[in-house]
Amino acid sequence: MNSIKIKNCSTCGTPTNCGDTPEGSKCWCSNFPPIFTLFEVINCLCSCCLTTACSSKIDEYVATLSCENATNNKAKDLPKTIELIEGLDYYLENGNYVFKDWFHLKRSDCCTNGCRYCPYQ
Repeated sequence: MNSIKIKNCSTCGTPTNCGDTPEGSKCWCSNFPPIFTLFEVINCLCSCCLTTACSSKIDEYVATLSCENATNNKAKDLPKTIELIEGLDYYLENGNYVFKDWFHLKRSDCCTNGCRYCPYQ
């Protein structure tokens, strides 16, 4: 039996569900890349604040890469997630998916489709 805990977002204070349980069930936030240390986040974050915080960290990291060192990046070594996250992996533009740098870095190579945010070109 999963017991969901209600926690307040440590950034905005919004109540949010935490799905981590002693039985080993994982929370919804497990789909997000593990790019924070415990010292950076005091408690759980709501989906909106976690997306914003992750996006900021990812943008900082992507700014350190060049096309020469993009293939040897830490994104490809992180645990793989099943679901794409809007705002981190892609955004919608006129009903179309636009894949961001993070999505491409997780692939670890260029797909040769001339993507707008390809870090390998």
